[in-house]
Amino acid sequence: MIIAVDGSAASGKGTLAKRLASHYDLAHLDTGALYRALGLALLRRGLGPDIVGEEEAAGHVPDLDLSLTESADIRTDEVAAMASVVAALPAVRQNFLSLQRDFASNPPHGRGAVLDGRDIGSVILPDAPFKFFIDADLEIRADRRTRELQGKGQSVMFRDVFEDMRIRDERDRGRSTAPLCAAADAVAIDTSSMDADAVFTMALSHIETGPGSK
Repeated sequence: MIIAVDGSAASGKGTLAKRLASHYDLAHLDTGALYRALGLALLRRGLGPDIVGEEEAAGHVPDLDLSLTESADIRTDEVAAMASVVAALPAVRQNFLSLQRDFASNPPHGRGAVLDGRDIGSVILPDAPFKFFIDADLEIRADRRTRELQGKGQSVMFRDVFEDMRIRDERDRGRSTAPLCAAADAVAIDTSSMDADAVFTMALSHIETGPGSK
């Protein structure tokens, strides 16, 4: 079983992907964490969003320490902004392409894989039998992220998170390579007025009754 979960930041796609992976005994890959890890590695080398070059960023992919995907250090707004910049670079996305497809075809454990990100259903795994696109109103997503970061002890304000997320949305949706968009055959779920349990139940219903379940 392969499940693709795409969506905007703080929409709930990661939460859904993890719950589906646990429920069906599937390996899970947060592909956004790959770009965050690369962003953190570049920041640690003194490179910023305004000065990093495409070939330079792509050149760091083969030697990227994948343990960084599990680090709490990648979950900051600074890293998120850097990740959004490098994710728009075609050479970087191409270098990550085979890694993500190999994970899906040869998962490290379980009965299959769940990948979540921005272009899983549209580019990485266009033939995945189950695809979801998760989104929510920008203000609601910004409020969720603000509360999340404050809960981790970070001093952030809603208006700053909102503006950073608005810029990131524009960059992700407007980039020429693999823009953030729903695949034609993806099930769209607006989580603006839904909690995680309701989203999970809706996704389960589709999987259990959809054509890919047979």
